[in-house]
Amino acid sequence: MGKGGLDGQLVSAVRAGDAGAVRSLLKSGTDPDTVDATGLPVLCVAVAAYDEHVAGALVEGGADPDRLLPDGTTPLWRAVDGGSPAIVSAVLGDEPRLRLSEASRERLLVLARNWYETGAAEQLRRRTRAPGPAETVRVQDDDVDRVDQVSLGGLVVRAGHSAVLTLLEWAFRVLTPVDELIARAVEHPADDDVNAWAVHHVLIQRRSTETWSAVVALRHHPAPAQRLVTARYLWTRAIVRCGPGHHEKEEGELLAGWAAEETDSEVLAQVLAAFSEHGHPEQEAIALRYADHPDPRVRRRVPDTLHVEGAAHTPAATAALLTLAQDPVAAVRSSACTMLGVRDDHTPEIVRALLRLAQDPDAQVRATAAVALAASRDRTPAVADALVALLAEDDRIVRLEAAYGLARRDDPRTGEAIERVGPLGPGFEHDHRVSGLWQWVRRQEDSAAARQTKPMPTASEALYFPK
Repeated sequence: MGKGGLDGQLVSAVRAGDAGAVRSLLKSGTDPDTVDATGLPVLCVAVAAYDEHVAGALVEGGADPDRLLPDGTTPLWRAVDGGSPAIVSAVLGDEPRLRLSEASRERLLVLARNWYETGAAEQLRRRTRAPGPAETVRVQDDDVDRVDQVSLGGLVVRAGHSAVLTLLEWAFRVLTPVDELIARAVEHPADDDVNAWAVHHVLIQRRSTETWSAVVALRHHPAPAQRLVTARYLWTRAIVRCGPGHHEKEEGELLAGWAAEETDSEVLAQVLAAFSEHGHPEQEAIALRYADHPDPRVRRRVPDTLHVEGAAHTPAATAALLTLAQDPVAAVRSSACTMLGVRDDHTPEIVRALLRLAQDPDAQVRATAAVALAASRDRTPAVADALVALLAEDDRIVRLEAAYGLARRDDPRTGEAIERVGPLGPGFEHDHRVSGLWQWVRRQEDSAAARQTKPMPTASEALYFPK
């Protein structure tokens, strides 16, 4: 096929959002700066569609994010203008501070700062001169975080310019004052907002003692919003840390003291979440203090905080978990169920609690119980029967957990359970539960071959196991 045909295929793949096809075509020699019928490079098409996976594939494949367009913009400029941090991160490319001139970097910073300070709705109103209110919907910006998407006068933009500005400043090594970064995060209190998490990302990348000290000093701020940002920063540092990290001991002590003093329930819940990642010697004692806290957000964090890796639970901790497993709030019961499930000492009392949770009115609690029971060492008929009952759940992942638990017990109902799971399709190639079911099927086939009888074809045919 000629180059023109490949270029046309690339345009189609970009418009279809098929990042895999885009990568394949680029490997085949297709020009990554191919233009579409309007004369725009396909990277601009991906940017306009807010397709960060395709945009990333194009940049990785050689597309020029700094290519000057007829209107004086570039694909990177358009990404910044569009307000999606995910798109900007995909298009920014490697070493933008070295690749871009100082004037180009400043131009992008001014653009992002203007959007941020003016506000998305007002900026659209100025551009379109359209009357009436803007329409705002909440959308997913990347695989984790969300952002407002604003429409007015036929134009659409994502209101992530605070995050875009924060990410550009760090990429260009502009060290924004910590107080200013914290203020940006405070403006977006939702725990999945991309603007706030961009601040956490950059603060974590800034590894100096000065930055760390400036952030943790805000634990004493009179406003809960600032303290909440600090607690989320410490939690994020804890979960992304690989091995012993800088300030780890100080953070554990700081969080222990903070957990004993914090009066705001939302902040306290986040402090406990961060504290539970440190394995502090006072962890269980502090968790027990809040086991009957009136706010369910705090009680939900208690089971995690009670669990210290490598340490046995005390009778008091076990009693607290069993009580929380009967909490009136489903999220608290689910959290307690998870921690009961990871224990090695599944006493009869704990097993009874898990069996009760497997019949909980809340679907998420039942799903959590399915994981706990499937992994349990308990081989009693009651647990196997509970797993069979969970095969009736609408959630196929719950059904997969139940079938996996039956396979681990070599239960004769496993073949029927596999049929109840149904086709899984791609994405389960390395799933331990699928591997467990495969092993069960093979054991049955080997046993049937040894007896020279016909194996159970329905068990292996009903479920698609990727090879």
